[in-house]
Amino acid sequence: MTMTTAKDIMTTEVITLTPETDIVQAAKVLLDNGINGAPVVDGQGRLTGILCQSDLVVQQKRLPVPTIYTLLDGFVTFTSSKQMEKQVRKIAALTVAEAMTPNPVTVKSDTGLETIAGLMVDSHFHTLPVVDDGRLVGIIGKEDVLKTLLFAPKGH
Repeated sequence: MTMTTAKDIMTTEVITLTPETDIVQAAKVLLDNGINGAPVVDGQGRLTGILCQSDLVVQQKRLPVPTIYTLLDGFVTFTSSKQMEKQVRKIAALTVAEAMTPNPVTVKSDTGLETIAGLMVDSHFHTLPVVDDGRLVGIIGKEDVLKTLLFAPKGH
């Protein structure tokens, strides 16, 4: 019975963001792909941060703007469209670099499942980038860990 490691459960097709991406675009990427967070990589492919939905919520509290999510769904009705434009520009002026969590906690591809599950539970991480030799090689979401636990062979 070999130990399950990050490599076994990680997603290698990683949706990434760049520090320069504007925040509305980034929010749309997360929503369109149904993901909770995305790693932020620089031009050299080095991990510089992670942007999670919670980071977007924090940004929102800082700015007196309607929710980014509502904006994207087009539910917002402002008294004037000019006011709307101004508010949208205020959010769009923000970049991923300003909203992301820098230096995120990462795991290696040979990190064991128990360690990963522990990090998620104890530190409330929903998304963990997998990094080997400074390069992003995959990502693990909470669902990846849950799936493993659900389909794990039952020991007695």
